[in-house]
Amino acid sequence: MAPKYTRASPPSAAGRAAALSGPGGGGMLAATMSTAITAALWRAIEPIYAAILAHPFLRGLTDGSLDREAFRFYAVQDALYLRDFARALAIAGARAPREEWIIMFNQHAAGALEVEMTLHESFFKDFGLSPEAVAATPLAPTNAAYTSYLLAVAYGRPFHEAVAALLPCYWIYWEVGKTLERAGSRDPLYARWIGTYASEEFGSVVRAVLACTDAVAAGLGDAEREAMRRHFVTTSRYEWMFWDMGWRRETWPV
Repeated sequence: MAPKYTRASPPSAAGRAAALSGPGGGGMLAATMSTAITAALWRAIEPIYAAILAHPFLRGLTDGSLDREAFRFYAVQDALYLRDFARALAIAGARAPREEWIIMFNQHAAGALEVEMTLHESFFKDFGLSPEAVAATPLAPTNAAYTSYLLAVAYGRPFHEAVAALLPCYWIYWEVGKTLERAGSRDPLYARWIGTYASEEFGSVVRAVLACTDAVAAGLGDAEREAMRRHFVTTSRYEWMFWDMGWRRETWPV
């Protein structure tokens, strides 16, 4: 079974990924990607990724200055996000043209929900948050917009577009994890969070989704590949907005 998908989960026991050449000093997989759609997708978001790394939420994870309440707000919203992300993964899996992709995305959907349950049993318990309290928390505006976009694409657009929309949640977190791990963190809790996404276990999950993305795009025309690029850029922007949401502890203005 493939390693489970994780976002705000406790770190696994897996070893850390070796440094790979590529974006952010850590990411493109091999020279073969130079002609793959994933290489073009990453080039399209380089300014967004730079803005993500520069965001005070992420800088605060490494220097230890991030307010605990901001991190708790982010983690609760991330748990709520995982429910709808799991639904989008399951929809994508149901529409996948290859059996191995059906298996992969459904395993990732199940893993996302398992991670949410693990959060309730560990991290949220430490913060005095019950499952009922987390479930009763309203989605922040950015979270509602991001998950609604993912579900709309998964339901209403072809499989290749759904994969492109889902990919930033995997890939950006892996790149961020590797980059922040090299910087280290003064805070043990934040170091654990960083280690989760720098791990080889998570990297193997991301590599599988990248391979799927390249394979599904190989037989597409320019218009279909451009649609993939648009979704990838949009949800990469939502990734920046999600960390900014946590930093500001975003609420509905009215």
